[in-house]
Amino acid sequence: MRDIGLRGPVLEAAPRAQVRLGRSPLSVVGLVGSALVGVVAVAGCSGHAASPSGSTGSSASRAPSGASSAATGTITVLAAASLQESFTTIASAFEQAHPGSKVQLSFGPSSGLAAQILGGAPGDVFASASVKTMATVLDGKAASSSTPFAVNSMEIAVPPNNPARITALADLARPTVKTSVCHDAVPCGAAATTVFANAKISVTPISEEADVKAVLTKIELGEVDAGLVYVTDVLAAGDKVGGISIPAAQNTTTTYPIASLTKAANPALAAEFVTYVLSADAQKVLRDAGFAAP
Repeated sequence: MRDIGLRGPVLEAAPRAQVRLGRSPLSVVGLVGSALVGVVAVAGCSGHAASPSGSTGSSASRAPSGASSAATGTITVLAAASLQESFTTIASAFEQAHPGSKVQLSFGPSSGLAAQILGGAPGDVFASASVKTMATVLDGKAASSSTPFAVNSMEIAVPPNNPARITALADLARPTVKTSVCHDAVPCGAAATTVFANAKISVTPISEEADVKAVLTKIELGEVDAGLVYVTDVLAAGDKVGGISIPAAQNTTTTYPIASLTKAANPALAAEFVTYVLSADAQKVLRDAGFAAP
């Protein structure tokens, strides 16, 4: 297991935060800046594990505004695991606005999905949890351009009863605290490394997971005392976990870009979906899920 952090004393300059439990999944979180639902194993951040699965979105709470376009058919959207809840809602609303269309969603680690795309796997749209990962797709000519559509940041998640009495980031440096993070090859793992470096603490996690949803599962099952996940994942988990905010000076943000893929089987509908993700209706879904505007 790797040792994450910088040499030097543990800093606790920031005030200790209170654990927030039972938050509503539709609350808006301040200070925002990826659970495999079915992805094929592929090597990590420039090649980490991933695997496709087709799933359509559930019914949205309301039909989106605007007339439907002439584009119809099916598209496959490959998206970061942290977008699972919001993109399921967005895909359903998109289908309502585009009669005759169907969105198949495949969630997983951004880096694994990027490797899958570069390896020739079929897909129409890619939504990544980091600009760096999207850059590998652009450099590989699998997409010609991308557009940022959301920003996320990190938060400490703990089991509801908070057995290790975690109240601040510095507590994760205690040798008795069992911490889980994403593997550093994927965006959420790289973000965790940055957060520990910003706080000047050394943390040795007991597990490094394929994506942020896998970390969250470890916490929900009580297998670890704490984990670093995105603020949106804590929000989506509701009362299954408690959330502890990370001070801005120690936190980091990641920007989510989206792109139509060069080899899209349905380029017209793919372009329509990208446009919809940037629309006011979809942006409201993302804001409600805890994402910030890019």
